[in-house]
Amino acid sequence: MRSEIVAKARVLRFLAPTYADGVLTLPYQFDDSEPLIERILFPGTPAIPAARREAVQSAISLLHAIAGVSYYKALLPPRIELAPMSDRRAEFLTDVYVQGLGEFAVANGIDLRGYISFAGGESRAPAAMLGLSKRTLVPIGGGKDSIVTLEELRTRGEPVAATYVGKSDLIAACARISGAPVLNIERHIAPQLFELNRQGAYNGHIPVTAINSAVLVCAALLYGYDGIAFSNESSASVENFTRDGQPINHQWSKGWAFERAFAAIVRAEVASDLVYYSYLRPLSELAVAERFAALDRYHAHFSSCNRNFKILGPRPESRWCGECPKCHFVFLALAPFMTKPALLAIFGRNFLDDPALTAAYDALLEWGAHKPFECVGEGRESRAAMAALATRADWREDALVARFRRDIAPTIEPVAIEALLLPGREHGIPAQLS
Repeated sequence: MRSEIVAKARVLRFLAPTYADGVLTLPYQFDDSEPLIERILFPGTPAIPAARREAVQSAISLLHAIAGVSYYKALLPPRIELAPMSDRRAEFLTDVYVQGLGEFAVANGIDLRGYISFAGGESRAPAAMLGLSKRTLVPIGGGKDSIVTLEELRTRGEPVAATYVGKSDLIAACARISGAPVLNIERHIAPQLFELNRQGAYNGHIPVTAINSAVLVCAALLYGYDGIAFSNESSASVENFTRDGQPINHQWSKGWAFERAFAAIVRAEVASDLVYYSYLRPLSELAVAERFAALDRYHAHFSSCNRNFKILGPRPESRWCGECPKCHFVFLALAPFMTKPALLAIFGRNFLDDPALTAAYDALLEWGAHKPFECVGEGRESRAAMAALATRADWREDALVARFRRDIAPTIEPVAIEALLLPGREHGIPAQLS
């Protein structure tokens, strides 16, 4: 079934996008079939100043191209028809599709290197300086990372708006608790895409952070913000494993390579005074967890469990499913920095005292297994957290901590948690905020 529907597709066409009154329409077409139309709704947008119109069009074309990855991956046609672009943008988009679909390619047993390419050759004038307002959009996802960014930027006196794409009661609750201005952008994927999946089209992980980044560039221009601060930490740049010389990273569009390239495209081709960066880039997951542990007013409301944000299918009855790598890792990352009763109150149970989770934690420790395809920290971070807990009387006898102390710790190089709490140097944070 899959090979039949996939074999029929020869080209994906990017038809002309339109924008009016806060509604952005992104149309795509496989061969001569009915167009697939994605809509993105920006609420309460003011009229676009004349000085920004060219930049808005450039941002829309960038978003159109990046969001097309959701559709392209369904049928993987051998040809892509897209308006002419610069060599810089063509090279960038090729990376978005090839590297961003790396996990998808592994899961489906294919190799996209050399198969996907975008045509460059268009010359472009340098992007103008638009005089955007000195304020920052902070995309929030309901988890610990973006909450840390939002709160720390506010302590530095930066005007911020808690921003999210899609509908989520959990994210909305965190946004309300923050007390910051809230911007909720809606993204409606073309319904035919789900029908293609039911017919046997390819499906799998896409670089959704790349898509949301491009959505927020449009938002920054429409509403007048000069900064976009994501919350991707250092471990997002570390691949899960390497296949035939290609690093495969679940978090590729959260990594430093994507951040640096995307920021350069925005400065060069959209607006020279629009700054895109990750505020947490110098930090480890453990360093972020340490900072979040002090923000106790969010503890009863946040969740990093991705099953809360599935487009289709069941979601956890509570905020934490207790079964996925995100739940297991966040529990472990917070444990060294919180009292045990406070942590158990968040999750409802003690994952580290459950022998049934041995294999799950071995993967997080990267002990006989590779890091799971999830947004979790490096193995050395999990090992450092376990080692710290192994010294504490309230944790050291719990089943998985005791096992780590007895069977794993003697076989590995010790990792001191203190070393992982120091900030690194690689980041794109503006000087006044670093």
